[in-house]
Amino acid sequence: MKRLLPLLLILPLAGFRPAPMPPPAYEGGPVRMALVDRDRGTELRSYPAEGQRWVAGERGHRYAVRLYNDSPRRVLVVLSVDGVNAISGEDADPSQTGYVLNPGQRADITGWRKSQDEVAQFVFSSPSGSYASRTGRPDNIGLVGVAVFEEARRWRPQPILRRGLPLPAPAAEASADASASSSRIEGYANKSQAPALGTGHGAREQSSVRDTDFERASRSPAQVLQLRYDSARNLRARGILVDSPSRLPREPQAFPNRYVPDPPAR
Repeated sequence: MKRLLPLLLILPLAGFRPAPMPPPAYEGGPVRMALVDRDRGTELRSYPAEGQRWVAGERGHRYAVRLYNDSPRRVLVVLSVDGVNAISGEDADPSQTGYVLNPGQRADITGWRKSQDEVAQFVFSSPSGSYASRTGRPDNIGLVGVAVFEEARRWRPQPILRRGLPLPAPAAEASADASASSSRIEGYANKSQAPALGTGHGAREQSSVRDTDFERASRSPAQVLQLRYDSARNLRARGILVDSPSRLPREPQAFPNRYVPDPPAR
């Protein structure tokens, strides 16, 4: 019989609400992930390169890891930042503690968890100033990843809940996907230039969670997502075209004006 593990459940700040329309998914699965520049108040655009997704951060800016649970059931998300579990501070492993997201929930993880009521902010820093480097673990700087677990079903769901939902990946396939992702990261790190950014241990802020029970449907994650981050300069050096928001083409708008303007004078 599987053991129920005490994990952390994010408490919605203003009641439960379904997730708004987010950016396109990076990989198939119940969860989507983005990085948010909290000082600019915008989700950071991601760029594909050599089978990975890259985000341009800015040193000194606070950021959050934004998670969307698109599935109709709870999921467990184990969050790794620079190779470190963002809750426990251990070398990250999918078997460790994580955050439980309710169906349809969007959550912003804003820092290293210090208690059930407080985190130390995620801040884009120099590599040497990152939490991972300061604790003697600099090998995985510049990478944010999540391992997602589905909850074991204890009753037969109604047919409507199953309609249109992808079948869960077998444990062997999920494990293989996780191993392949890890291999890609290690191989790429060996031939790339030194990263210009890491994630620092910033100022404390309030962020409340509570314990809950969660029984994993499998030992291996159903989904693994990864985002690489670096300076815009380094991304350009890799051949990634990084456009500032002001240079992005303006999309047509159905309702460009708020009020009716006066007609031209005759």
